[in-house]
Amino acid sequence: MLFSPDDLKDFDYKRNLGDPGEYPFTRGVYSTMYTGRLWTIRQYSGYATAEESNKRYKYLLKQGQTGLSVAFDLPTQMGYDSDNPISDGEVGKTGVAIDTLQDMETLFDGIPLDKVSTSMTINATAAILLAMYIAIAEKQGVVLSVLQGTIQNDILKEYIARGAYIYPPAASMKLTVDIISYCSTSLPTWNTISISGYHVREAGATAAQEVAFTLANGIAYVNAVIEQGKLDIDEFAPRLSFFFNAHNNFFEEIAKFRAARRIWAKIMKEKFHAKNPKSWMLRFHTQTGGSTLTAQEPENNAIRVALQALAAVLGGTQSLHTNSRDEALSLPTEDAVKLALRTQQIIAYESRIPEVIDPLGGSYFIEHTTNKLEKEINTYLDEIETMGGALQAIENGYFQKQIHQSAYTYQKAIENNEISVIGVNSFVTEKVLTTRAILKVEPKVVKIQIDRIKKIKAKRNNKNVNSALNNLRDAAIQNCNVMEPILNCVKEYATVGEISDILRKVYGEYKEKSLF
Repeated sequence: MLFSPDDLKDFDYKRNLGDPGEYPFTRGVYSTMYTGRLWTIRQYSGYATAEESNKRYKYLLKQGQTGLSVAFDLPTQMGYDSDNPISDGEVGKTGVAIDTLQDMETLFDGIPLDKVSTSMTINATAAILLAMYIAIAEKQGVVLSVLQGTIQNDILKEYIARGAYIYPPAASMKLTVDIISYCSTSLPTWNTISISGYHVREAGATAAQEVAFTLANGIAYVNAVIEQGKLDIDEFAPRLSFFFNAHNNFFEEIAKFRAARRIWAKIMKEKFHAKNPKSWMLRFHTQTGGSTLTAQEPENNAIRVALQALAAVLGGTQSLHTNSRDEALSLPTEDAVKLALRTQQIIAYESRIPEVIDPLGGSYFIEHTTNKLEKEINTYLDEIETMGGALQAIENGYFQKQIHQSAYTYQKAIENNEISVIGVNSFVTEKVLTTRAILKVEPKVVKIQIDRIKKIKAKRNNKNVNSALNNLRDAAIQNCNVMEPILNCVKEYATVGEISDILRKVYGEYKEKSLF
């Protein structure tokens, strides 16, 4: 393929690009980009107990990481305590186990929250974990107005691609809006939501679908906050953030990020009539593609990750996580985590790429691909709007069916050798013996967590706990903002499960309908 001016016949610099830091932000959301400040190096981690995860965080910070990113285990994400029988086999496996405020106190022990920004990948129980983080900050004497970080808080993508939901969509949206509303006044520098396309892409979506479905969810959240009638668009929109995947199609990924910024800027300015330029900005975190990692020849994953990270940087990301080479086998080992971190640091400090703002801007191929993706994304957005928006598209199974079809098409292409995966269907080594040490979560983690819950329940003031839980129930029934009641529960050392159970009784639980 060769691209020339003929591929950009209708190209207009101001309309299609603009300078960095100017509408429509195709070239980046800040005028100086990385020449003024590098992206945040934010490695996603967490496993087993709070003590072990705390050690990993301190190790990463010592090695030069500039922001924390917390992975929670599945019981914590689903609102179950570690001693609940349903949690059996999952405690501490996909992230750190958090049952009470004591676990969060241990998790951030020795880490000053006014000196580091923290991202928390949590959705259905986002309000509870955010409340715990606030409580720790208060214990540290940190003024909440300077607290920086992000709560994922994107429940719609759970119905679409991931499945870690608890309550029905309407109740879940209400909780999301409660957090956004609460933070707009109490945590002004906190990113209230990270609208996530990452998991949509991991489930099998194309680049265009990833952006389209993410922005459709973003539109739904903005509409939900506006419909509440308490906040003007410019009071909350500047704190919305996004989370995207970086896959192997190098130039397409760069163009994808550029198209996403341009489309969101137009949506916020033209559809929602936001006046503040910060409301038009699509700020995003990127994680390299977990689904692209292979168990075969895992060393190859380090190369894939480096290319994906470079695409994210050239695409203008605000923060970045680089996956570890062994993640197709287990939770990452310390050596693998260090190499992943060094990958970012080499790009940041040795490549000299950050010295040039949007170095690919004006490339015939990049701009053509950006325009092409913009059209594809807008076609999806128009179709979703015709259905009645993201919530209706979820109920119809539209997102799920689209992703399943794309995933099937991609897998068939691999099986037919139309797409090469080195070490899997191309240049395959006949015998691959993996002798590398892998990280294993010890069974004793369950006993540690159960013993800890018993001790907390024995020494806390259970009368105060019950009173706080009853107040939460009343607030939920009366359709009030539940953030303050949840914060009060957390401070009394109510467990994640106890708080979630109160809300389960009020809101009910969601059961996915069969779509096929």
